[in-house]
Amino acid sequence: MRDRSLSEHSRSGLDWLVARPIAHRGLHDAAAGVIENSIPAAEAAIAGRFGIECDVQLSADGEAMVFHDFVLDRLTGQSGAVASLKAHALAAITLKGSEARIPTLSGFLDRIAGRVPLVIEIKSRFDGDLALTRRAAEIVSGYAGQPIVFKSFDPEIVTALRDLAPAIPRGIVAMNNYSYDDYAHLDATRRHAMANLLHFGESRPDFLSWKVGDLESAAPYLCRSALGMPLMSWTVRTPADREMATRHADQMVFEGFTP
Repeated sequence: MRDRSLSEHSRSGLDWLVARPIAHRGLHDAAAGVIENSIPAAEAAIAGRFGIECDVQLSADGEAMVFHDFVLDRLTGQSGAVASLKAHALAAITLKGSEARIPTLSGFLDRIAGRVPLVIEIKSRFDGDLALTRRAAEIVSGYAGQPIVFKSFDPEIVTALRDLAPAIPRGIVAMNNYSYDDYAHLDATRRHAMANLLHFGESRPDFLSWKVGDLESAAPYLCRSALGMPLMSWTVRTPADREMATRHADQMVFEGFTP
């Protein structure tokens, strides 16, 4: 998905970020027993030479766990909030339809060991709590493997990472319409600011990850064409999505197929 804009992207030192497709939550396939954000999903992505995108949540005792949802119900045989259990209890939980368990971020990094690029999304409730961000930054500071980046939907997290992990590139995940339940508690002014990157002066991201159906928008277009920022697109699942990403972004975060 490279084009003339990448002559500028290379100056950012992030050309590696858009060199290969990025497997959304690893190269998972629930039908085959390979569950999202699991070690087997990471190994499958590595075998395909794809970058890996993963999510982190905070345990009750302050550990960063590789898991997408705020609750356990969808992906495990248990229910309740991830944040209500300590790391050792979470790490003992089997992911539904497999024998894999919820990994800690440190264990996940140990398995990847720098073999492919890693994109870590820090989940947020948009409540100003930076405990997960601090812990993730602490863990990554000791990671010998590179390359690696952080990203988040929350501009406050991306802003904080400038001080917490200044050597690690950081990106904003964004879209045009924050209508999902996760954002229902945010007022219209805040959602508007996020959709239009009005936090840009504070967050100063190194790259963007934009919803694939919203790529034909001013904010991602201007950041890519005028500022030379690498632009990833999420989540690419269909041929139409892939065509959109090819035309308007530098790389895709994909799932449901193998490029």
